[in-house]
Amino acid sequence: MSWRELVNVDALSSVSKRRLLELLKEKLGFEEACKALGLSKTTLHRYLSGEREVPADVAKRAIEHLSEDEFRSAVRRSELLRALGAVKPDGSLDYSVALELLQLALKDPYLKTVITRTVVQRFREDLKRMLGTSLPGIRLEWTRDFEEFLREHKKRRKVKDQETLKYYKSLFVKYLDGKVLSEETVEYVARHENKWLRNVFRHYVQYLFYRRMIDPETYGWLMEVVPSRRYVLDVRPYKVSLEDLAKTMRFLRENHGLYYLLYRLMLESGARLEHALVLVSTWSPREKVLVETIDLETHRLVCFDSFCRYYLGLRGPEKPCEWVYFSAETMRLVEKMAPTGISRHAVRKYARRHGLLLPKMMRKVAWRLMVKSMPREVARFIQSRFGELKISEARYEDLLSEADEHYPRYLENLEKLGVWETEMKKDAG
Repeated sequence: MSWRELVNVDALSSVSKRRLLELLKEKLGFEEACKALGLSKTTLHRYLSGEREVPADVAKRAIEHLSEDEFRSAVRRSELLRALGAVKPDGSLDYSVALELLQLALKDPYLKTVITRTVVQRFREDLKRMLGTSLPGIRLEWTRDFEEFLREHKKRRKVKDQETLKYYKSLFVKYLDGKVLSEETVEYVARHENKWLRNVFRHYVQYLFYRRMIDPETYGWLMEVVPSRRYVLDVRPYKVSLEDLAKTMRFLRENHGLYYLLYRLMLESGARLEHALVLVSTWSPREKVLVETIDLETHRLVCFDSFCRYYLGLRGPEKPCEWVYFSAETMRLVEKMAPTGISRHAVRKYARRHGLLLPKMMRKVAWRLMVKSMPREVARFIQSRFGELKISEARYEDLLSEADEHYPRYLENLEKLGVWETEMKKDAG
């Protein structure tokens, strides 16, 4: 049976019937439309102008010459459902048609997600009663066991960074500690203005499930009702002028020596802020380490004529950083100030407060300038972009030698730029 045979023309309004004739006229032209409908020009004109009501049989003949898409464009959605028999004349749904549509919709991944979310949002209580889901009234508390779960047992990305753990704990203690796992608590977290609280709560739900303190139905319901913090993924252009860079470096050199050192480390090596902080807080240049990748025993700090490299050796689930390259001038600053510890959040707040380039921009600037001075694979190695390299361990030693060879050229090119020349000459003097 074709779609035309399913259409109940009597369910269409006069406006929709007239619109069908207008579409036919636009498609065939006025004279051809008259022929197709078996009407005189005067009669068709009266129908189109609204002087006369369009009869059902005329509308039916018009449908015979229109495609399904054209028919749907002429009819409002509510009328379309009536015309196709999904809605009865009294406004009630035809259950057989509705159930058939529901079965088809559940086979579509997108519509299935929309239906599931709508049911959870609008019929939460009914859903809970049907599933027999009831919250067990567990008292929420931050424990060593939960912290261990975050570090070692959590699925996907584990939480090992001390700053992140400290922040999570502060949120938990402030907003969740001592509360009972109840519907009120779930609503409180879902509506809280600090979206990071959602993440902490979801981690705790995973912990409860891991310890078998809640059943799968409760776990699934909680994870659906409390969505994770949303991340907007988009393409962002990062444009940094040398003037902004000069302003930032000049301000830090004159006002905050430690932050100036961190920015120099990030600029000269392309390292992240957290890695620069690890370097200055755990500074031990004479310590001997084994670089297992190439079976090399060496001191952490190795210096050449114009530059040094320091083996940080961070690998694993966190963002990696093996070698940190920096100039001889920066080396002297490190010796004066390290070891010392400081929070990365304090550095970011300081930069924002004084209108400086944010720390994350330094790695991007270093990359942009570094690839002009050396092959890209060497720049990737220096910046520990190992996921982009996809090299075998046999090539590690080659890249280390190539990095030592090309890095002085990067420092030279920095000096050729006005801003770098100003900075470095002042420091050297």
